[in-house]
Amino acid sequence: MPESEQDLGSLHELRGPATRRLMTLEARGELATQHVRLVASCLNASERTVWRWLERARAEGKTERKPRSAFTLTDDLLAQLALLGGNCAHLHRELVKQERAGGPAAPSLRTLYRAVNRALTPGEWSGIRKGEMARRRFDVYLRRPTDTDQHHRNTVWEGDHVQVPVRVDVDGQLIKPWVTWFVDCATDAVCGLAVTPGYPNRASILAALRSAILHDEQYGPFGGVPTLVRVDRGKDFLCKTVMTALSCFAVVVGDLPGYCPWLKGTVEELNGAAEKMFFNTLPHYVGRPTFPGGKPIDPDEPVLLFEDFVELLLGWVREWNFDIPKPALSGRTPHQAWLDDAWPIDNIPAEDLRLFMLEDDGRERTLTSNGVSWRGRKYVGAWMTGFGGTGRKVRLRYMPHHDHEIEVFDAVTGRHLGPAVLGDQAPKQAVAAVQAARRSASKRVTRALKAAAKKRRIQYGAVTKAEPPRLLGAMTSEEARAELAGIDYQKLPARAASEIIPLRPPAPGWTLPKKSPQGPSKKQEEKS
Repeated sequence: MPESEQDLGSLHELRGPATRRLMTLEARGELATQHVRLVASCLNASERTVWRWLERARAEGKTERKPRSAFTLTDDLLAQLALLGGNCAHLHRELVKQERAGGPAAPSLRTLYRAVNRALTPGEWSGIRKGEMARRRFDVYLRRPTDTDQHHRNTVWEGDHVQVPVRVDVDGQLIKPWVTWFVDCATDAVCGLAVTPGYPNRASILAALRSAILHDEQYGPFGGVPTLVRVDRGKDFLCKTVMTALSCFAVVVGDLPGYCPWLKGTVEELNGAAEKMFFNTLPHYVGRPTFPGGKPIDPDEPVLLFEDFVELLLGWVREWNFDIPKPALSGRTPHQAWLDDAWPIDNIPAEDLRLFMLEDDGRERTLTSNGVSWRGRKYVGAWMTGFGGTGRKVRLRYMPHHDHEIEVFDAVTGRHLGPAVLGDQAPKQAVAAVQAARRSASKRVTRALKAAAKKRRIQYGAVTKAEPPRLLGAMTSEEARAELAGIDYQKLPARAASEIIPLRPPAPGWTLPKKSPQGPSKKQEEKS
């Protein structure tokens, strides 16, 4: 290998093995100048240098390179470096100050940098300066195998929430919706999803699970009951309702540690692909370049309605499942990989799935002529005709956060009786008017509270030298006396005391203590 391509650091590491080989040849009487010349040419050293290595090995018994004394980064210096935010120049200035105050000699700035580079990896140094998340960007991750016998369709699913970086129109407000979806790890197929305008909850997870398990025309042949579902430690994924719904079908939930997205890399890859391939093409994408100051380049860009966004998202998911080949699937689409897999699919009837993925009310209720009362409202159903007023005991199951419809069961036998809807539901226009009034009142109260907080805030002036803080908007003595003079002390609450307000006479029939015949005590005389 040419000398220009050799790594001198690696050659120094070969000094020990080469010297030991020459010592072995010398012990057998086979060492010749040709051997020394070959080692010198390989290690980019002179023959005389190699002979000195042999002399040192005979005298001291050491074949390795003599270590040089270098400045090292101690634990105390490492803690001080972390305190200074990883700023080596600042640490060097502090060491120079300590040297001038009689401390140990400070190294040069280049020596300090070399010591830090030897003691810390780039990931550790980045973590000291910017935190744990910055350090994780330098980690190396393994790729999950896809050719094992345990990795077939519906063997492992992964679920996650992702906030869409696109603002859509929801009742006149620009809101970034959330998507909850489940993806099959063996085929990269999106089995089902649910979209919510606000922050997702357990109802979003149940809706996405229902669409993923059922065979729907929107998602194609994908569906069935998975063996394992991997989720992070979100409390909505691990709530009692979701765990009960999955436990009914013997589905194991893999509870992954928090802030470890690489442990569910399939769904995280889907999140990134959706933003790069779909979300960034929509209007009002928040990651689009803007003018200095944040002003959008096209302020008159049209806004998507929520229902239009959902329709476009479902179209992209269908394209992802049927038309986009994946390198991890050997150039096949998720649909092709799903059909090529002969792993059996466990299906569940839609009726059973609809009833199991509901939350129990937890108490018995009475069926009256007005229907069933729940949360102060009446729910009625066509099947209740003929049973009103009988006092039949029933139990309720409902979809969380969906109070417009409930399912009613017999409290004794547990048999499903039928659905019930809200008896007197207000029209959409009235509901929108009420919500607008609530938002207006909330904004008015918020403005008043912010104004009050601003009045209470004490502000101080900026200083350029060490001096006591100076209060801004200071009040003069005359202003304070004028404001105190305007207070009506007569309106202040008076303190009720027995010395000011006489006690009322005792009620009839009460037993009073006997009066002392010796007259008042000394303490009473002192008080009087």
